[in-house]
Amino acid sequence: MICSSIVPTHSSTGRTLSLAAVLGFASWFYQLSRDKQKTTERAEAAITLSTKQRLPLWLATAESCRGWLLAKQGQAEEGIAQIRQGLTAYRATGAQVHWYIQPLIALAEVCLKVGRTEEGLSALTEAMYAMNSHDERWLEAELYRLKGELLLTQESKEHRAQSSEQRFETPNPNTPGEAEACFLKAIEVAQRQQAKSLELRATVSLARLWQKQGKQNEAHRRLSEIYNWFTEGFDTKDLQEAKALIEELSP
Repeated sequence: MICSSIVPTHSSTGRTLSLAAVLGFASWFYQLSRDKQKTTERAEAAITLSTKQRLPLWLATAESCRGWLLAKQGQAEEGIAQIRQGLTAYRATGAQVHWYIQPLIALAEVCLKVGRTEEGLSALTEAMYAMNSHDERWLEAELYRLKGELLLTQESKEHRAQSSEQRFETPNPNTPGEAEACFLKAIEVAQRQQAKSLELRATVSLARLWQKQGKQNEAHRRLSEIYNWFTEGFDTKDLQEAKALIEELSP
């Protein structure tokens, strides 16, 4: 529908642009679903078509997805560079800001994976600014969840960097922090939007934190409640991770 408002769909150019849009959105969808194989298939098809037909917006979309894939394959530096290249290409098209919230999320996720917390938090700050400025809130829950994960990683790094005397002091595991608040906010947003998959993902993050804090029963109860809502999709990565964690938390 977006493409048809730009180019008449009865034209050859319109059909090509519509196909590029479908492939671009599919790349995003499967990336969010953490399906590497399908993300690869759609992203590579989008890159081929967009390069041939000179469609910079959808080329930027696919390049960002390919950067995420490279990072997942262990090529973190190359992946981050590819995502940033896609972001630069986005801005050069003059497209609406919501088009690059997803690549910023991909960048934050990759930075989390390799421990580049400041860079990841910076990406989320930009994404949140874009979200609030243009009221594009469909990924708000994931923004808060990733912020919580990055804050936990940052806290862990700072703790390890302390002197040996301080390092071995026992922290209070029951002190609620900003990361926990981010997870709870992510869950609240997902519930309000009825985004069950994002609610599940945020609840997994919260349950892992509570597990470390010794609140296994509470974590098990809360995660089981959202997991039991699902009736299909049990082969997806999110539901597989949730099931594994529920089994760990079982009394």
